[in-house]
Amino acid sequence: MKYPYLILSAFLFWAYTVNAQTTVKGTVVESGKNNKMSDVFVRDNQNRQMTLTDSKGNFSIRTETGHTLIFSSPGYVSDTLYVTDFTNKKIEMVAQTIALRQVNISAKRQTFDAHKEYPEVYTRAKVYPLSPTSWFSKEAKDARRLKKYFKHEEEERHVDEVFTMNYVQSIIPLRGQELENFMTIYRPSYEFVKNNNGPSMAVYINDSYKKYLALPADKRTLPDLKE
Repeated sequence: MKYPYLILSAFLFWAYTVNAQTTVKGTVVESGKNNKMSDVFVRDNQNRQMTLTDSKGNFSIRTETGHTLIFSSPGYVSDTLYVTDFTNKKIEMVAQTIALRQVNISAKRQTFDAHKEYPEVYTRAKVYPLSPTSWFSKEAKDARRLKKYFKHEEEERHVDEVFTMNYVQSIIPLRGQELENFMTIYRPSYEFVKNNNGPSMAVYINDSYKKYLALPADKRTLPDLKE
């Protein structure tokens, strides 16, 4: 009786070891502040595995040595990790200025189409009334979180395409850091952009500029990234 038990124990230990050795875990924080970041999109470029950080900034993803992990979040510079070992990682995301984000729209955002690149996410996210797994399994829940993330990203891309630096500075006289501050403070929502045309957007920018001028000087600046 002991022999089969020992074989089973050895097999379970081997399976646990293999899983542990092919999983990278870690935490994503905001550079300079050390704030833990939730809903950071993490993907393995080689095996198509993907995940999001949880509310405490933690992530866990299946990968292998030699693979590259990409970390991305709206408003932050994407970061990469070349996997050389499976120790816990700490990823620091750097906040993106509006100017840098404007430059990267055509270079990065338009090349990523979640529906085409990750159709399996949308399949796993479907809920079937007679399938408890589609409601409660971790895989299904993760897929729904990813689907929600992809939707938010698509909406933010659309705002970026309309509310551009060149367009805003063609309407109001702000330039440089002041323009970046203004665009961050008065960035329109996706719903507003979707339901308003060019003239309406111009009116919104002009009205927002008047509100900006009425703000005290200390309210027109953004908090420093470093504490």
